[in-house]
Amino acid sequence: MFISKKLTLGFVSFITAISLSACSGNGEEAGPAETAEKNTSTEENNEHSGGHSGMDHSGSGEAPEGLKEAENPKYEVGSKAIITHGHMEGMEGAEATIVGAYDTAVYTISYTPTTGGERVENHKWVVHQEIADAGEEPFAEGDEVRVNASHMEGMEGATAEIDSVEEMTVYMVDFTTTDGEEVKNHMWVTENELSPAE
Repeated sequence: MFISKKLTLGFVSFITAISLSACSGNGEEAGPAETAEKNTSTEENNEHSGGHSGMDHSGSGEAPEGLKEAENPKYEVGSKAIITHGHMEGMEGAEATIVGAYDTAVYTISYTPTTGGERVENHKWVVHQEIADAGEEPFAEGDEVRVNASHMEGMEGATAEIDSVEEMTVYMVDFTTTDGEEVKNHMWVTENELSPAE
């Protein structure tokens, strides 16, 4: 009888241990595979919503057809300015050389890349002349458009929604990122994202 009680107790302990170990899979500790998956997801989110890590830093240097040079820009071509708002890592605080200054309608857009992946939210900036079938009048917030620009992988040819629109001077700039990468003909920086170089 004593042995029977010991066996029963041992069996109950064994079952309890198995139950507890099965439940721990829903605990707070994530295994390496889960952690890697979460990190990848976070990186993708940073790239596609507000972050521009997938951006082609240097452009061709050719302004889109129909884009008019600004007559009296605050920052003249050849002058220096400090980038106060960066769209990508290492951009904020960099000294920029103004390569071009243009007056146009400037948009933030949201779109799903043609290459797949998560939707990009509030991408800054696309100018009026980089939108397919753009007429004389600017598009309005909420309009659905097709993008001709290729600032980021999967952008060109994508259907986008206009999130905001402003008419202002935009600049094409050269700069060196804070970690030493040279960027040529970056499109675009707006006037309120620059401050005079001292």
